[in-house]
Amino acid sequence: MDVVNDTPEPAGIGGALTHLRQDGTAQMVDVSDKAVTTREATATATVHSTSEVLALLGAGELPKGDALAVARVAGIMAAKKTPELIPLCHPLPISKVTVDFELGPDAVVVLATVKTRGVTGVEMEALTAASVAALSVYDMIKAVDKHAVISGIQVLAKSGGKSGDWAVPASSSAPGEGVRA
Repeated sequence: MDVVNDTPEPAGIGGALTHLRQDGTAQMVDVSDKAVTTREATATATVHSTSEVLALLGAGELPKGDALAVARVAGIMAAKKTPELIPLCHPLPISKVTVDFELGPDAVVVLATVKTRGVTGVEMEALTAASVAALSVYDMIKAVDKHAVISGIQVLAKSGGKSGDWAVPASSSAPGEGVRA
């Protein structure tokens, strides 16, 4: 029987991957010495469909009902469940989640923003919220468009913590042209 070394290696030294120990096994990063700060992240996902389906979506006239209301709640719930879905994420005291939608002629852009006051960032929670909201939109429109596509899942901005503030430059916000962080 092999003996497993449970002693974590120092995280983040020399560009090392923080979620891997020296022997290559996974670890949850020790954040106990990090400062508590207000942290916020915004992520996006885009659901591409036809103009006819997007008109139904915007009017709340899809066969399954008001897809955007359902997707908003799904995204909020998903942000709160992130550590249950992503194994090495820390449970966080989430203080705010918003999920908004920008309807275009052939796509709906999901924008999810998550805020906390804690010791680690909320990028994963924002990504999870945007992704699950997009999946919910897909689920609600698949009866009328089986060829809908989800794309462009990415973090648009983050603030707080040791690494400071960061945002995707406005010119590279391709998933939802014109989306500002």
